[in-house]
Amino acid sequence: MPEISERGKIMPASPIRKLVPLCNDAIARGLKVYRLNIGQPDVPTPQEGLDALKNITRNVLEYSPSEGLLSLRKKLQEYYHRFRIDVDVDDIIVTTGGSEAVLFAFMACLDPGDEIIVPEPAYANYMAFAISAGAKIVTVPSSIEEGFALPPVEKFEELITPKTKGILICNPNNPTGYLYTMKEMLQIRDLVKKYDLFLFSDEVYREFCYTGAPYISAFHLPGIEEQVVLIDSVSKRYNECGIRVGAIITKHEELKKNVMKFCQARLSPPLLGQIVAEASIDASSEYMLQTYNEYVERRKFLIDGLNRIPGCYSPIPMGAFYTVVSLPVDDADKFCEWCLKEFEFEGATIFMAPASGFYTTPGMGRNEVRMAYILNKTELGHALKVLAAALKAYPGHTI
Repeated sequence: MPEISERGKIMPASPIRKLVPLCNDAIARGLKVYRLNIGQPDVPTPQEGLDALKNITRNVLEYSPSEGLLSLRKKLQEYYHRFRIDVDVDDIIVTTGGSEAVLFAFMACLDPGDEIIVPEPAYANYMAFAISAGAKIVTVPSSIEEGFALPPVEKFEELITPKTKGILICNPNNPTGYLYTMKEMLQIRDLVKKYDLFLFSDEVYREFCYTGAPYISAFHLPGIEEQVVLIDSVSKRYNECGIRVGAIITKHEELKKNVMKFCQARLSPPLLGQIVAEASIDASSEYMLQTYNEYVERRKFLIDGLNRIPGCYSPIPMGAFYTVVSLPVDDADKFCEWCLKEFEFEGATIFMAPASGFYTTPGMGRNEVRMAYILNKTELGHALKVLAAALKAYPGHTI
């Protein structure tokens, strides 16, 4: 029998989705499953986007340009200008979701064997996309005890080698909800400038910053404008994950040409998704504010509830809609699996993402999970009761 690829063998399973079969089995047994494993919001998509989908007048659903519809890119340019991100239309390349944006950025910037430095825990799919590009992610651990603050800049510098091509940050962060300060961003800027690196900046959650301080984009950092590769998506801010529309934004001319080769090879991003995304950018300020306020309330409700459960601890996330929680269990992977396979409380159970999948350092995240507060407060309240009951019943409970 033919051998499968080594690349496929070392590709990590998604910590977000790998337990889905167990979730489906639990549902088949008649259980209510509170899904906190994935960033799929329950907030409605803007009516502007839904109306655009319902009222398509095209007679032919054609290929779009490989770089995306010009009208969408113009709308995106206007959107970025609201955040003082000064980019031209030609700096914006539309992709099939933020996932393709990361993949194409890696493929266009990195050769096999090249390295990028990433603070961990980190979005699990970065590792998968790096493997796809033949590159290596080198991680700098942060800790829950320090609220997942950026590790000392000296830790980054110790890891820089001739193979290092870039630093990757996610701001606000997935999975921790951490929001980088200006001081931390300037420290990263100085490293990128000193060693002539790319700065990959995943800014998908910019709409969800809870500190009241001005949002800091990588494009706000002076002196590295052509070294920034910004990753974006409309999925989270407009609650339309399924339309699969993202973007790469860069001022690096050669990089844009490289990215376009990959874009042309896959022909075009989704036409219908682009139509919805373009219309959604016109969502009212009231819609955006209501969405923001909803997450502010959910965040407080969930974090307060978690920290009242004996042995649980979550720092307060300052952005996005995730938190990493330490639990009083011997092994969070086993606990998450046990909740879906063997546990129920009042006809329900809970689905969480084991945090070990967001680390590459062996042993880290062993008693941690990532939760997404994408359910309403009533549902979150029930989920907290189920979690508390599960922790009491779990054989590997540690307190």
